[in-house]
Amino acid sequence: MIESESRPTLVNPIMLAAFEGWNDAGEAASGAIAHLCEVWDATDFAEIDPEEYYDYQVNRPNVAFDENGARTLTWPTTSFHIARLPLASRDVILVQGVEPNMRWKQFTAEIVTLAQSLGVEMVVTLGALLSDSPHTRPVPVTGTSTDNEVSTRLGLEPSRYEGPTGIVGVIQEACHRAGIPAVSFWAAVPHYAAAPPSPKATMALLQHVEDVLDMPVPMGDLTDDSRAWAAGIDEMVQEDEDFAGHVRDLEEARDDDMADVSGDTIAREFERYLRRHGSEG
Repeated sequence: MIESESRPTLVNPIMLAAFEGWNDAGEAASGAIAHLCEVWDATDFAEIDPEEYYDYQVNRPNVAFDENGARTLTWPTTSFHIARLPLASRDVILVQGVEPNMRWKQFTAEIVTLAQSLGVEMVVTLGALLSDSPHTRPVPVTGTSTDNEVSTRLGLEPSRYEGPTGIVGVIQEACHRAGIPAVSFWAAVPHYAAAPPSPKATMALLQHVEDVLDMPVPMGDLTDDSRAWAAGIDEMVQEDEDFAGHVRDLEEARDDDMADVSGDTIAREFERYLRRHGSEG
């Protein structure tokens, strides 16, 4: 672990993390962390030395020019940022990363060890996957937790998934073993609109972050970006009747699913609406 400054003293910290790659359809999850770093004016704190974890022929370093015109080289890594929120009762550690290519157990141990040393009270991981969800409907977000109390408070269902997992799943399990409550939220990105960015899915993830923090998150340009994203896909769909028929089928299936939504789910959505509009008004 490479730290850019002395280890800070934090207030009731929560860690939010997302990783580019397999866990990040449409870059919706990594986009959520990037958005929070910007709107919360987060400061860099530490990063993981990439030499042990990345195959540079798979995740190549990036060459760019900074604001002064100087040539810079950026290596794939995982970085840690601190957001101190004056209106909140806690600090937030934001983790931006690229899913490692090797040594996942060691990589995960570095993150969990840092979380323990900083007194992190909960780890929230964000992910996104491709699905048959239509772009014209609210983005489905699935949430799971390793902690029964957290699951009850947030209305989360136990995960029934079996199969391959990414670094997000590995970190959640490692946190559970270390005694740190962990929550994971996954947004469903339409399979026919997988090209990044996915601002609508990013917003859906951030709305669930609001539930965890019990405070509104500034959405900035994401609202307008989501409308523009949906309008662009609408135009694409209208140009192909077969494509339009496929989307209509997805809409019908989604509407059938929504008919079974519980009253508790509707109540949580209404509470989120009141919280957000109360903060704006």
